[in-house]
Formats: sequence, structure tokens, C-alpha cells
Amino acid sequence: MTDSKVVIITGGTFGIGRQISIALAERGHHVTAFGLDAAQQSSTAEGSVHSLRKEIAELGLDIDVLEADVTDASAVAGVVGHSLSRHGRIDALVNNAAVGPLGTILDTEEELFDRIMAVNLKGPYLCSRAVLPHLIERGGGSIVNIGSGAGWGKPNMAAYAASKGGVFALSAATAYDFLHDRIRVNTVVPGGGGIISGMSLGRVGGDIANIDKSAPGSAAGRPVTGTDMANVVAFLISDEAAAISGTVIDVGCFANQGGPVKRKDTK
Repeated sequence: MTDSKVVIITGGTFGIGRQISIALAERGHHVTAFGLDAAQQSSTAEGSVHSLRKEIAELGLDIDVLEADVTDASAVAGVVGHSLSRHGRIDALVNNAAVGPLGTILDTEEELFDRIMAVNLKGPYLCSRAVLPHLIERGGGSIVNIGSGAGWGKPNMAAYAASKGGVFALSAATAYDFLHDRIRVNTVVPGGGGIISGMSLGRVGGDIANIDKSAPGSAAGRPVTGTDMANVVAFLISDEAAAISGTVIDVGCFANQGGPVKRKDTK
């Protein structure tokens, strides 16, 4: 494809990130996906690095799958170095890695609070900091941060909501700071509720039957999927989105306040 990009995806081995990695590779992009093989807080992602390598081999896709922690600056530098050595450049970064344990301030231990902030907010900071010089050197590029409606505040999500609120602010500030370097920074939010992902499954012990059935879903008549998210990410890293920066795109609906719309009664 003529618009093929070299893309690094954090948390790209599981859940929404995994679907974004596969979808972008299917479009002809050169993807480096990384994550941790061990299950994290509120996640069922154990063995995800190994299983993604097996899946892409079966699909015949060319994705570099690495194990690395977004909270470790040296590990992040290693991923960036790998992508540069393989492809000679970096065009885009997708900051997707996140953990999302539930809890109020009183329910959340200090150690867990620090880990949520480290993955969800420090991770995008470290990865953006490592990639930005290479985007600037190339004369431009794209950073896409995966946000959450919780970033505007949700019940029983104190630390997670705070971290995702920080992502909105970090995205906007970075978009301002590097506008004249032709760096586009945007945030994509899975909206409407009911999305089935590694995080949502992890919160309910991995049992899909416990996913909230009352969520309104989307205008498509179903919950948002990782493929829906990947379609928007693919657009934002493309040359067609060359003038779009500093935006929040809600894939679904009503991510801000959770939505006034209830699921339609089919009785």
C-alpha cells in the first residue's frame, strides 16, 4: 500500500490492542506490538505474547511481537530501537497499554494506585518521549492515545478515572507542544458501553456472562469492537488525517457522561 506506516503499539498483544495490531498489519502497515506475557491487574492477558505470535503465523501477518513493560524507560527504548533497526523509521505510536482495577479511593491501596498511574499515564509519557524525536526528525507523524469515558469521572473507578483524565490532558498538551513539528496527537475512546475486551473481562473474572447487558452499545446496534477502534486508529495515522490533532474521537456514543440512552427494551 502507498500509505504504509511503521507503527508501535503498546499493549498490542491483547484485547483491543491486539485487534488494532492485527487490523493495521492486514492493511499493510509495519507493526511492532509489545506487552507483558504475565497477567496484569484486572486482566486475563496471561500468555498473550506467545499466543499472538502463534496467531500471526497462522494468519501470515508480519508483526514484530515483543515483551516489554511500558513503565520501564529502558525497555521502551529497546522497543523503539528494534523498530528503527527493522524499518529505519517510525511513523506512528499507539498508546493502548492500560490496567483498570475497580475501586474507590478507600478501596485502592497505594501500591495499586501507583501501578495504575505508572501503566496508564507514565506509560504514554515514556513511549511518546522515546518516539517523538524520531517523528520530529522525519518531519511529522502521529500519536494515538486510547482513552476512556472514565477519564471524565466514573463511580468505583477512582484511580483508573484519574489516570485516564490525565491521558486527555497529556494528549492535548502534547498536541499543542508539537503542532509546528507536524506531530498529530489524538485520543480515541471506546464509547457506549458493553465492549468486550481484556480489561472488561478481567474486571468480571474472565466470565463473559458477567459483562453488563444494560449498556446502550452503539448506533450500529451492537457494542463497539476492537475492529471499530482499529478503523479509527488506521484513519488517524493515515495521511488523510494530516490536519487532525488535539481531538477526542468517541467510537460509539456518549463516552463523556456514560450516556442518557438505555438499552432498548425488546420485550
